[in-house]
Amino acid sequence: MAKELKELTSRSENYSQWYQDLVIKADMAENSAVRGCMVIKPYGYAIWEKMQAELDRMFKDTGHQNAYFPLFIPKSFLSREADHVEGFAKECAVVTHYRLKNDPNGGGLVVDPAAKLEEELIVRPTSETIIWNTYKSWIHSYRDLPILCNQWANVVRWEMRTRLFLRTTEFLWQEGHTAHATREEAEAETATILNIYADFAEKFMSIPVIKGTKSANERFAGALETYCIEALMQDGKALQAGTSHFLGQNFAKAFDVKYINKENAEEYVWATSWGVSTRLIGALIMTHSDDNGLVLPPKLAPFQVVIVPIYKNDEQLKVINEKVATIVASLKAMGISVKYDNSDNKKPGWKFAEYELKGVPVRLAIGSRDLEGGTVEVARRDTLTKETVSLENIDVYVRDLLDDIQQNIYRKAYDYRESVTRPVESYDEFKVEIEKGGFLLAHWDGTAETEELIKNETKATIRCIPLNGDTTPGHCMVTGKPSAQRVIFARAY
Repeated sequence: MAKELKELTSRSENYSQWYQDLVIKADMAENSAVRGCMVIKPYGYAIWEKMQAELDRMFKDTGHQNAYFPLFIPKSFLSREADHVEGFAKECAVVTHYRLKNDPNGGGLVVDPAAKLEEELIVRPTSETIIWNTYKSWIHSYRDLPILCNQWANVVRWEMRTRLFLRTTEFLWQEGHTAHATREEAEAETATILNIYADFAEKFMSIPVIKGTKSANERFAGALETYCIEALMQDGKALQAGTSHFLGQNFAKAFDVKYINKENAEEYVWATSWGVSTRLIGALIMTHSDDNGLVLPPKLAPFQVVIVPIYKNDEQLKVINEKVATIVASLKAMGISVKYDNSDNKKPGWKFAEYELKGVPVRLAIGSRDLEGGTVEVARRDTLTKETVSLENIDVYVRDLLDDIQQNIYRKAYDYRESVTRPVESYDEFKVEIEKGGFLLAHWDGTAETEELIKNETKATIRCIPLNGDTTPGHCMVTGKPSAQRVIFARAY
């Protein structure tokens, strides 16, 4: 295991390779036989399950319900909303036939030309169109509103350059789709979800985020406004960690979804959609992890504590097992997830290295001498420090330690982000500073032309127009035209 750890590329040497190495060596995911798709292995999927559970609870606490809609979407549905189809057309996987047959010339299975579909089906890149076609039959009067639906699903967006978790052809996500009687209700919904995403990122993932709106160029296809949370990775690149879209009445008009209001007049419904994906696992890795492996926030770790026994013979192990059973019971009673690894096919040093690589927040090592002294060795993953503590009230000690780790890795990420967030005044200064990474606060004239020029010349994009940013007016760093406020630029994943 020590040799394997040495083969983990350092972040300073090659950050991209470090990430790829870590995902594979920590047993989180691997590339599949299908180009651009991944296999999420049990350890990686356990993290996703923890994310799902917390987000699902937060959605349901605000009145949302889960549903499921078809994987296949008739091609004509995508054509009904012009901006939407333009935004996704190049990423769509298309089903043209429904049957295979044996090649009469002995060439194996071939597509049966007689089984061509009358209308091609799109493997969902997102579900607005199929859902709004469905909502048409659900919504008739104001009494049917609001509809607050979420689905946990997979989607397909054809990608040429893929990276595990961050960008794959198929990925897992949740997508919420809501229908409202008024614009005000729909806009309030987008704000509610944006705040849920920000709270989840900061309180569970320990990732500081900036809330803002996207520029028109970066807006979701078919939306009137896209709200987002933006995070900063350790290499100084930004990552969009969640989006909440105000769709206005675009999809209601495209699918003729109307309702009778209280005044008995007919109106189009107002809509939102919102989602986060398994990309969050990539964000988790790149925000906190180090050259020794994963660093996981305790609230999302598959198990928060691992206990490793140190023994010379079966008799010693038997005694340790008995004591550890009481420790495990007391930790579980506090809601702490624990793994006791008393397997005899790996040495303690190998186990220490493995669990360090996998980012287990707390490791307890206990041997015969520890039992005699009533102590245990406690190692914390975030600081790689160890100390010997009393077994008395070890459950309370570990609980408090987990809380401290959760807060400590947030503070570390926050301090880093703040250290590389800075204002720039001129385009020349911008070109120099963008090479150093981080968030740059700059004035922009609000035009798509200037935004595109900056992107083409520097590879930097407007990550968001911050909701709580500096609203002091100024002048665009490129054109000198008036600017209402500074926006956040960065290079991004």
